[in-house]
Amino acid sequence: MSRICQITGKRAMVGNHVSHANNKTKRRFEINLLEKKFYLPETEESVTLKVSAHGLRVINKIGIEEAIERAKRNGFIKK
Repeated sequence: MSRICQITGKRAMVGNHVSHANNKTKRRFEINLLEKKFYLPETEESVTLKVSAHGLRVINKIGIEEAIERAKRNGFIKK
């Protein structure tokens, strides 16, 4: 799988390394991605998601069930 957050849809950005002599070469800004297991108390099962650090904050704020529902609605989780 690619390195995309399954809750927020964040992905790597592309930019330039810029040297002191102003030479530019391509680089990637990777996201802080974690593979985390979450427990769903309503269905009594656990789900493993690739989540960014910002995605963890979203889950803490709105709850895991609502976060998964929004991610499915936005197309970040294919289920």
